[in-house]
Amino acid sequence: MKHRRIKPKMLPVIYGLIALVAIGGAYLVENALKQATFKDEDHYGYVTKTIVEDEVPVVEVKPTIIRPYNDTEIKILKSYYDYKADETSQQNALIYHDSTYMQNSGVAYGGKDSFDVVAILDGEVTEVKEDKLLGKIIQMKHDKDIISIYQSLSETSIKKGDTVKQGQVIGKSGTSNISTDLGSHLLFELIINGSTVNPEEYYDKLVSEI
Repeated sequence: MKHRRIKPKMLPVIYGLIALVAIGGAYLVENALKQATFKDEDHYGYVTKTIVEDEVPVVEVKPTIIRPYNDTEIKILKSYYDYKADETSQQNALIYHDSTYMQNSGVAYGGKDSFDVVAILDGEVTEVKEDKLLGKIIQMKHDKDIISIYQSLSETSIKKGDTVKQGQVIGKSGTSNISTDLGSHLLFELIINGSTVNPEEYYDKLVSEI
C-alpha cells in the first residue's frame, strides 16, 4: 500500500488556510459575544428605571408650637397668672400699674436689650396696632382655633393680612408703659378655643393633639 505525501511546496498554503480558519473563528466568537452584551443605553435605562425614577415616600412633618423667640439667653421675667398655682406664684404673676394689681394673662420674656420675635406657627396676621400701655401689638390666627398675641414690641415687620411662616421674624422686643420695670421684653399671650392659656404648657406640643 502506497502512502501519499504532501509536497513540501504545498505546506505554506495549508498552514495559511489553517490560520485563516482560526482567525475567522475567533472573529465570529467575538462578534457573537458583543451581540449578547448589554448595550450602554440599556444598562443606563435599567438604572434609571429602578433607582432614579422610583418614588421615595415623604415622611409627614407634623407642626409643633415653638417659642416666640430663638435666642437661648431669653428667660421668663413675669409668669402667667394661674388660678391653681400657689400664693407665691400668683403674686409673682401680678402686674402693678397705676396703683392697681392686674393678673398677667401671658408670659413676659426678656433678659437682653433687644431680641427677635418669631411666629410660633404658620398663620395669618389679623391685627397690627400700637397701644399706649402695651406698645406695638401683633395678633395672628393659626389652625385648630389657636391665636397668638405678641405685645410690647419696639418694631414690627409684617402687616395685617400677611401670611407668616413658623419661625419667621415678625418684630423686635421693646418696652411698655404697663411694665416699665421689665425693660426690653416680649409679652406673649396664647388663646386656644377662645380661652387664654399658659404658653409654657404648650411649647413643643403637636398642634394635632390640641
